[in-house]
Amino acid sequence: MKIKFEGLNCPNCAKKLEAQLNKIDGIESAKIDFFKGTIEFESKSEKKALKEVVKTAKLFEPNIKISTANDGKKDNTKFIIDCSLLALGIVLGLVSIFAPLAPWAYWTMLFASAILMGYTTYYKAGRLLLKGVINENLLVTISVFGAIAIGEHFEGLMVIALYQIGKVLEGLAVSKSKKSIEALTNFKPEFAVLLSGDKEVKVSPKQIKIGDVIIVRPGERVSVDGIVESGSASLDLQSLTGESLPVAVKEENEVLSGSIVLDGVLKIKATKKYEESTVNTIINLIETASEKKSKTETFISKITKWYTLGVIVLSVLVFGIVMLATKNFDTAIYRGLIFLVVSCPCAFAISVPLSYFSGLGNASKNGILIKGSNYLDACAKLNIIAFDKTGTITTGEFEIEKIESLKEEYSENDIIYLSSLGEQYSLHPLAKSIIKENKKELVEVANVKEIAGEGVYFTFKNKEYFVGRKSDNLQGTVVELFENEIKIGQITLKDKIKDNSEVTCKNLKKLNIKTVMLSGDNKDVASSVANEVGIDESYGELLPQDKYDWIKQKIENPNNVVGYVGDGLNDAPSLMLASVGFCMGIKGNSASIEASDIVIANDNITKIPLAIDISKYTRKIVWQNIILSAIIKVTFLTLGAIGVTGMLAAVIADVGVTVMAILNSLRALNYKSKK
Repeated sequence: MKIKFEGLNCPNCAKKLEAQLNKIDGIESAKIDFFKGTIEFESKSEKKALKEVVKTAKLFEPNIKISTANDGKKDNTKFIIDCSLLALGIVLGLVSIFAPLAPWAYWTMLFASAILMGYTTYYKAGRLLLKGVINENLLVTISVFGAIAIGEHFEGLMVIALYQIGKVLEGLAVSKSKKSIEALTNFKPEFAVLLSGDKEVKVSPKQIKIGDVIIVRPGERVSVDGIVESGSASLDLQSLTGESLPVAVKEENEVLSGSIVLDGVLKIKATKKYEESTVNTIINLIETASEKKSKTETFISKITKWYTLGVIVLSVLVFGIVMLATKNFDTAIYRGLIFLVVSCPCAFAISVPLSYFSGLGNASKNGILIKGSNYLDACAKLNIIAFDKTGTITTGEFEIEKIESLKEEYSENDIIYLSSLGEQYSLHPLAKSIIKENKKELVEVANVKEIAGEGVYFTFKNKEYFVGRKSDNLQGTVVELFENEIKIGQITLKDKIKDNSEVTCKNLKKLNIKTVMLSGDNKDVASSVANEVGIDESYGELLPQDKYDWIKQKIENPNNVVGYVGDGLNDAPSLMLASVGFCMGIKGNSASIEASDIVIANDNITKIPLAIDISKYTRKIVWQNIILSAIIKVTFLTLGAIGVTGMLAAVIADVGVTVMAILNSLRALNYKSKK
């Protein structure tokens, strides 16, 4: 049975839930796909098992919504209600703190505010505590009611308000990211035309077997990997390699599923089933990369369980020691309360996320959209950044590098003009670059014939011309011009390098970050571009899974924190797998934008070292807050326990360190980077 879920926004929680589901009697092979939002399990009694699944899921996330896989409607009612209650709670809290009210009205509004804002947190804390789990929910619950109990009402309400707002934003971000899989609909081949004898039968790609022959016409996608049996054509491989230049194929050439036939008709013999083909492999990588991706946990999340438990144990211990020493119950309670006041983690719970929010806000002002504090934290630790070439280091637009005339009577301008006469009838991307260079007025020519994968034949002034490529031994991107079957010239083109690519690499080296280029283009071109912009290493002729495997190998070393920069749909698996994925916001594919962790809004890659610099500064602020708060708290915990300081000093210490940490956090918002 397969069911859908919404509202569970924590990958680690999903893994824990999966483990619990597999422990339920009567349920076999329970599996959670966090990315797709589905739970799949087997049971002899599905109705009974479904109730147990829902019950167990509610333990991990009370707001989770379970529905059948066929229910395509998304119900936002629960989310709207929760947000409305949170807003109402904030309003009541402000009224209770600042409005002159009778005592009964004050306390009613105060507790109503605390309950409305955090009822889900308190519920989870209680349910998980019964299971022996102490986590951030219990930490926040104790913080809120502990602060209220000792008179710090505003501080208690502020903690739960900020915590719940953060959870709402986190849920929205995760929900939006999950939609990235929907952008792959156009990438999947919807059908295959199977040749059965003399008949053509339209079937699902999954029905194609190895050895079957399919026919693919212009505008159609190749459904399975195979070998060309007959025909020739130009293929658009941009979805697979990210390269904008079409690739010519003919008999005996290998073709990959997902590529689009631009011209010509191909008969292809399948060499793989759809499940094993390139297009399905890429989609599977996208779906599973989020599960394999290492997420950086914040310090607070790591210590929550032990901090909370330690505070409770130590406060009871202080009460017991003072009680034994003084034999005075009131004094023991008083000092125990002092311990709780000072140890209240408000400074951590407020200032640490505020530091990250400030860093995120600073980045946003600079056109750097970071999708969460964990990515900002990971960005500060990067030591390797891998770049895609086309659309990232280069513009994806070709420019003429060199024009060669092989006959004295023809100038370079003549070579361009004659080539343009034929290219004006072509839709090939290189044709536009050549025509753009031409300065003469073009006229009509006769006997125009374009051969897919070769070029254009035409007649001009009683001479036969061909513009395209016939030679196999030429390096780089070269267009040849023939007159009466004699080569008279050639034009070398190159993908234009972005003006800011070189300075970006220099700034990354100043940050001690190694740079690498992973390209689908040929090795010589990739190496040439890398050398020109100052990239340390380059690899060419890579498919998406090759880039994915390279990153996977690197991140297996715990000393490597790898960033990947890309913009195409083919980059989505690598963007998701990398420690931090950077995507271009203007030219970036929608699926890659969703799959990435950081989006560069204006496609200016100089923003990448800027993002790293802001991240490093923000992380420094975070650790300043943690260390400052810890020192002050430990000092006053000790003084309070031995009776040197009283409740007033405890409150001042707690509130004071919180205010100092908050003010320090705001420095990250106004930081001016030199990168």
